[in-house]
Amino acid sequence: MKALLAATAISMLAANAAWAAEPPYLDDRSDAASLIRSLYNAINRREYSRAWDYFGETKPAKDFKSFVEGYEKTSEVRVVTGEAGAEGAAGSVYFNIPVAILARDKDDTETVFAGCYTARLSNPQVQEPPFMALHIEKGALKPAEGPLEDALPATCGDGPAPTPKDAVLEQARAAFIATHAEQCTSLEPGQDDSAAGPEEYAINFRAGHDAETDPERKARLFRFFCTAGAYNQVHVYYLADDTGSVRELHFATPELDIHYENGDSEGKVEAINTIGYRAAGELINSSYDDATRTITSHGKWRGAGDASSNGTWLFRDGDFTLVQYDVDASYDGEINPQTVLDYNTAP
Repeated sequence: MKALLAATAISMLAANAAWAAEPPYLDDRSDAASLIRSLYNAINRREYSRAWDYFGETKPAKDFKSFVEGYEKTSEVRVVTGEAGAEGAAGSVYFNIPVAILARDKDDTETVFAGCYTARLSNPQVQEPPFMALHIEKGALKPAEGPLEDALPATCGDGPAPTPKDAVLEQARAAFIATHAEQCTSLEPGQDDSAAGPEEYAINFRAGHDAETDPERKARLFRFFCTAGAYNQVHVYYLADDTGSVRELHFATPELDIHYENGDSEGKVEAINTIGYRAAGELINSSYDDATRTITSHGKWRGAGDASSNGTWLFRDGDFTLVQYDVDASYDGEINPQTVLDYNTAP
């Protein structure tokens, strides 16, 4: 029994310590959710002036003293936020964000509150000093029943209801991160999370064995930014077929044997021979054209762009096929590519 009581006491002390530990400083106005988290970070750190400053002209209390007194009995506050809805009006963007908090008083009483905050950002490009950052316009929280996460409202104001996760997109993103984390600077620590969010294209098509009366299939093409150099950008592509199966695309690329006059790459090009093909997992300066259903690349061999390799891959029958490849192998200051492969005709 003594051992049980001791264990219980230790557990309670650990829980109290976790509550009492001062959280790291957070002051982030980059989006509505970060703003709300920063507000309660300031409250937990007893930095009430900072918390007061997150509000705009309409303050949460009649004066700063009353605001501070409102948290006199509060020991800690935990906060969760939902998806913010956004709407524009008169040069500003308003964000309506669901919020739920668990407030613990100094006597260990815990109360859950839930409701909505509205944040406002006036167009930074037209503001004059003093600059007004993203701030809280108003907020209303009421006591709520149940656990903290369950109390979070699904939506606020005109904000959209949370959308279900896109399983196919998440699969493509996870594959990109798992495969290319080492070489893609867009995935380095500290980069914006949106860097891992791809451009997406929908491709409606019929497979070669489909009848004209069959419904069209739908593929999804994802283009992820990987890295950039002085004059080249690198992208990686993933394709989801009509069943939702996702795979990384590798592009057939000619392996070339280039002969220069006197063996000098600065000299005249004597011959360009294709000696095989490779599969490239990354494309340079590439883009997708929805009208022609083609991915094209333009790899500059140097900044002047007078030497380069250019590929065209056509989408047909559910996949991308190399149909044209041009090479400008002469470093002569002129853009004069030679076509080494040309099947650039759609069926």
